[in-house]
Order: sequence, then structure tokens, then C-alpha cells
Amino acid sequence: MKIVDLTHTISEDMPVFPGTSGPVITLTNTYQKDGFKESSIHMVTHTGTHMDPPVHVLPGQPAIDGLAADHFVGSGVVIDVSSRHEGESITVNDIRPYGTIADKADFLLFYTGWDTYWGQEKYFGDYPAVDDSVISYVMNTGKKGIGVDVIGLDPVADRMLVHHRQLFCNGDKVIIENLTNLESLIGKQFTFIALPLKIKNGDGSPVRAIALTD
Repeated sequence: MKIVDLTHTISEDMPVFPGTSGPVITLTNTYQKDGFKESSIHMVTHTGTHMDPPVHVLPGQPAIDGLAADHFVGSGVVIDVSSRHEGESITVNDIRPYGTIADKADFLLFYTGWDTYWGQEKYFGDYPAVDDSVISYVMNTGKKGIGVDVIGLDPVADRMLVHHRQLFCNGDKVIIENLTNLESLIGKQFTFIALPLKIKNGDGSPVRAIALTD
């Protein structure tokens, strides 16, 4: 078994969504003074590689702690959309070549290659984003969730988060954003695991996303 880490490292100098504050990591106990090292972390719930539950945009829908743990584990498939240029839409036609593998997968993960811009201003630019046909496909095939290697499921300029709202209306889907290293999984079958912190009424959480392959 091989484990592929799909997670960006959390640090004080990491990229964050425009307008939000970055993480602050403060040393609170030291070896010299206390005999052990301990730190406090102050950050928003949607920092780095993270999960959006339905309550993120829709009041009354499930929060992080309202979803069963098995909702965060399942079969995954990486859809290669790296040929898409800035501002282009990702459509259901990009999924169809993967046939029944995509149909049966619990999680659809889209590889745009945009993670190569992590730490650069371009990362917050006009990245490729899914269109309505992809959202319909995810809903109709009973997926647990959808993942992307960009800052958000919706275009960065869409402050209404239209596709978030479409996907979350039934309360049984999650979104994982800011994934990385997806290119090594194109065309492979694997188990996808993205475990959030169990935060009471949590509107989101950083995750350690991994893939398990044979």
C-alpha cells in the first residue's frame, strides 16, 4: 500500500483566501521553561487544504460534526483537466472519458495543475472552475463530495458561491479545496480520506487529505 499526501502545509506565510487573515502560530510552552513544547494556533476554519460542509453557505444544513465519519472516506478518481486554460469551464464532458470509474466513485477530484502556483499571486486568479453540468453529475451519481486543487469550487470572483449552494441543497455533499499532488493519481483507483476536526457546529475545517493506492 502507498500513501499519497494531498495536503498543503499550514504555516504563517501560507496563502489564504483574499480578505481573510492568515494563521498565527504562537509558542506557549517551551522545553526550557515547562519541560515540553506546546503552541496555540489561531486560524479561520477554511485555511489551507480544508473541507466545506453544507452549513458553510446554507443555514440549517449539516455542520462538520453533523456528518458521520464514514462520509469522509471513500473511493476516489482524479479527473485530469490540466488542459483547461484560465477562465475556462470544467464540464461533464471532461468526466465522461473515465466512464464507470467516475460514475461509481464516491469523490471526484479535479486536477487543474493550479497547485503549482501555490504561494504566488496567480493562485488567486481566474482558475478553471466547474460548471452546472458537473454539479448535476455529482448530484445524480450520489457522490459524497468533490475536490479541487484551487482556492474554491466557484470562480474566485463569484462571491455568491452559486455552485456551493447548488451542491449543498440536499445536505449530503462536502467540498475539499486546496488539494495538491493529484497528478500522481490520474488513471488510478484509490481510497480517498479527508478527515476534518470534529468541531461543534463547524462551518469548515482543515483536513489531512490522503490517497491510499495498491
